[in-house]
Amino acid sequence: MSGAWSISPSRKSWWPTEVRLPSVCSGPAQSWVSALWLSTQSRTQARCTGRKQTKPTSLAAALPRCRPICTSQISSRWPRRTTWMQCTPATGSCRSERTSPRPARMLASGSLGRAPRWSARWEIKWRPGPSPSLQELEENYNRAYSEALAAFGNGALFVEKFIEKPRHIEVQILGDQYGNILHLYERDCSIQRRHQKVVEIAPAAHLDPQLRTRLTSDSVKLAKQVGYENAGTVEFLVDRHGKHYFIEVNSRLQVEHTVTEEITDVDLVHAQIHVAEGRSLPDLGLRQENIRINGCAIQCRVTTEDPARSFQPDTGRIEVFRSGEGMGIRLDNASAFQGAVISPHYDSLLVKVIAHGKDHPTAATKMSRALAEFRVRGVKTNIPFLQNVLNNQQFLAGTVDTQFIDENPDLFQLRPAQNRAQKLLHYLGHVMVNGPTTPIPVKASPSPTDPVVPAVPIGPPPDGFRDILLREGPEGFARAVRNHQGLLLMDTTFRDAHQSLLATRVRTHDLKKIAPYVAHNFSKLFSIENWGGATFDVAMRFLYECPWRRLQELRELIPNIPFQMLLRGANAVGYTNYPDNVVFKFCEVAKENGMDVFRVFDSLNYMPNLLLGMEAAGSAGGVVEAAISYTGDVADPSRTKYSLQYYMDLAEELVRAGTHILCIKDMAGLLKPMACTMLVSSLRDRFPDLPLHIHTHDTSGAGVAAMLACAQAGADVVDVAADSMSGMTSQPSMGALVACTRRTPLDTGVPLERVFDYSEYWEGARGLYAAFDCTATMKSGNSDVYENEIPGGQYTNLHFQAHSMGLGSKFKEVKKAYVEANQMLGDLIKVTPSSKIVGDLAQFMVQNGLSRAEAEAQAEELSFPRSVVEFLQGYIGVPHGGFPEPLRSKVLKDLPRVEGRPGASLPPLDLQMLEKELIERHGEEVTPEDVLSAAIYPDVFAHFKDFTATFGPLDSLSTRLFLQGPKIAEEFEVELERGKTLHIKALAISDLNRAGQRQVFFELNGQLRSILVKDTQAMKEMHFHPKALKDVKGQIGAPMPGKVIDIKVAAGAKVAKGQPLCVLSAMKMETVVTSPMEGTVRKVHVTTDMTLEGDDLILEIE
Repeated sequence: MSGAWSISPSRKSWWPTEVRLPSVCSGPAQSWVSALWLSTQSRTQARCTGRKQTKPTSLAAALPRCRPICTSQISSRWPRRTTWMQCTPATGSCRSERTSPRPARMLASGSLGRAPRWSARWEIKWRPGPSPSLQELEENYNRAYSEALAAFGNGALFVEKFIEKPRHIEVQILGDQYGNILHLYERDCSIQRRHQKVVEIAPAAHLDPQLRTRLTSDSVKLAKQVGYENAGTVEFLVDRHGKHYFIEVNSRLQVEHTVTEEITDVDLVHAQIHVAEGRSLPDLGLRQENIRINGCAIQCRVTTEDPARSFQPDTGRIEVFRSGEGMGIRLDNASAFQGAVISPHYDSLLVKVIAHGKDHPTAATKMSRALAEFRVRGVKTNIPFLQNVLNNQQFLAGTVDTQFIDENPDLFQLRPAQNRAQKLLHYLGHVMVNGPTTPIPVKASPSPTDPVVPAVPIGPPPDGFRDILLREGPEGFARAVRNHQGLLLMDTTFRDAHQSLLATRVRTHDLKKIAPYVAHNFSKLFSIENWGGATFDVAMRFLYECPWRRLQELRELIPNIPFQMLLRGANAVGYTNYPDNVVFKFCEVAKENGMDVFRVFDSLNYMPNLLLGMEAAGSAGGVVEAAISYTGDVADPSRTKYSLQYYMDLAEELVRAGTHILCIKDMAGLLKPMACTMLVSSLRDRFPDLPLHIHTHDTSGAGVAAMLACAQAGADVVDVAADSMSGMTSQPSMGALVACTRRTPLDTGVPLERVFDYSEYWEGARGLYAAFDCTATMKSGNSDVYENEIPGGQYTNLHFQAHSMGLGSKFKEVKKAYVEANQMLGDLIKVTPSSKIVGDLAQFMVQNGLSRAEAEAQAEELSFPRSVVEFLQGYIGVPHGGFPEPLRSKVLKDLPRVEGRPGASLPPLDLQMLEKELIERHGEEVTPEDVLSAAIYPDVFAHFKDFTATFGPLDSLSTRLFLQGPKIAEEFEVELERGKTLHIKALAISDLNRAGQRQVFFELNGQLRSILVKDTQAMKEMHFHPKALKDVKGQIGAPMPGKVIDIKVAAGAKVAKGQPLCVLSAMKMETVVTSPMEGTVRKVHVTTDMTLEGDDLILEIE
């Protein structure tokens, strides 16, 4: 007997008000379907019949020239409702009116199916709401016909009696050649999806004994009537009132026979073989009076289907297979073993799991435990869905029916498997085969030894300035800083130091190691700068770790020292303007995650941008440290643009705006001791109660002298870095400042001996980042910074870029061009992003051999870098002294110009809508922090989420493993979390296979694991079907592996959203790929009968 197939174009409910019964047709479209309409109570009926001869070429072809043969009036009593139906000979239609209509029922080849939820002008009219189109009906008709024809050789569709929310009960029978028939009781197969059984139970829970007797008796009678031999199943539907309806007989042993064997202790396979040999049931010891029910058994079919994608079949190689076993668990395996390849051409069943217990709840508990112990990696399975079924209270109560899955959408709230170990093996294998995943500026290997972490005392760390902040708030904190005796230090090692020296590449893994030592030994620090600036996007972009998680974890390890971040005013931690609500929300969430002090600056000292950042930080409850970006030389009377008065006027405005602390941000290290004395003493005289904080870089080598001069002039805090992370383009040496102020009124109170140990750790850690170390190309600082005014971090980056572009020998020219570019743009304050604008223009001039005079003269014809054009348009604000003319007019011509604060005209971003979009793409576990990351860096965040979803928690790997992977035969440990440690050994890498892959072998916790890794270099020389890029709108990829059986559009065709594009077939299931958008088909990349992998490009729409 064939299986059931339903037409279900929509998940909405559609209820009939007019039914046109299929009738005998003449002409080319001959009679092709038989239909039967029954009332619910079977009191009267309208019946239309016809013999199946040929299937018309399309549904539409069957519509004309149909001769109605059905006429009668139906009056039937529906449960709690009355239905009246009039069938009219002239039209062949049957009209019905009822207070709450019931759906019709669709059958395929004699088996009961689901409510069709389908419509067409020729077949059924529906109410209420809009109707699906004729094209939708025809498409779903064709899918049902095609699936039935392919599976059973018969595609006929039947309309038959509808029974609302029945139970699907089947009785196992066994007969011999001598007329002996017995039953082995029933199974409940009501839990179904697409009419395919998912979970089977024996015996049926809460089944009335009298109904059980009727079911088994009717089954035996039926078998005896036809002289049935061997094993078989008689299937019934049971309605709410206990009435049973025969469906069919499956004349074979079914997949779910196992539960019957468990409760009856009868080996059905053994029995049917002996029956086929001619033995009788009594000879086998099988008599009805001896068959008894013993407990309860449940069977779950573990398949390679993805419940999150409508149970689409998944294919691929099983990398890991571990089953759940134990007392009361039986496993019937199919193709479940490590290394097995799941093909789209065969059934998706991996293994049948059967649990036997004394009752239904006990069996369910055993099954749940067994499924939880399964580990299947490499392909998706339905195990999470099965676990939800087993934990459902309706299931545990034994009150399920065939609508159970449809009526419990919470079953699809799937808890994704972490699969951390296997993902990490994939990452390590990828690095071993293809090299580092983060760009490497120079070829240098990480140090083979890990840094030594100094001893940390047991117990909580001593109180620090953060305890004052938490107790007295930002104002009290500022007073405590100002009243403090001695010089306070801010340690930049956790951010600006490695941003300047190591391209911002230091990972949270290495910061966490030293964090407890810092908490216990440097409690007298003013703060630790550990967040903001470039660290935010680099963490996601190159290190594949969450910047918010870095903040959270460090906060837990260092509870006593204030954290400080760099906030780019209205640009937050980005390089462009954002809606104001994004900046405010960012500061709020940063404060909630442990940030304390917000150093707010603007690259042009543009006051509207500064004020917005200050307001956002202050409203979040943070300490506002407004920063004045410093350039020029206040001690040089010839430098009139950025004079002492300029800085004093800026300070006045910032103090009036309510800053808690005032900062001088000397990002290029231009402050000389005399300038320090002039500027800081003037500020101290003007604002005696305001804490002053000075930031500089040591590019020239005079950083320590400059900071000592600032301290003597009245500064409260200066910035330093660990000795081994100081100097050059970083901050001045912590040890030098501590030693120079020791036993003086400026004594920092920091133990010098602890600084030595701290420096030793960072010296070892710095060796891990040899490929990013500025010393690879730059051997010392340079006092020419006083002329070119290149900020510390940018100085390092320009040096790297010059070498990577083959301009290493011309770096002197790059620095000279930087000076000229700066003057062309009007002598800017240079800090991100304005410094990048000057740098882009300088490199543009060097690459094109342009002097300043030539660039200005040819400005109307040159294609300047985008950053330069947008600066001149006003996208980052208005520079002090205005824009350079006539350069601006020549470059912009008719391009639009921004007036006032760039972000003021941006509408608020709908963060709730963004969160919904992220959940749709990345799943339920989207945090408020994720929303802000996506708001500021949408593309970077999307890539980060996709990368970590593929390769797992990379922050658990050591830095050497992260950058270059393990060596063959190397053994190492990876701690996923406390108490969960992986023991891994790299074993071997295979030769290249025909698919462009290499097999990488590992030993994980004593067990062999292997993964396949695509060799990206080798694949460049091989031809493969292109993949659909998720970020490119209009590229339509295969939702699952399978064969193309129908292509419904051609290049140049116009398509509507939701229109069918092609049909894929896999594992006996056909899937229609529909258009996600309206447009025109640009190119079709597939042909009929082509076999595709998941995400293979099908076509492009524009």
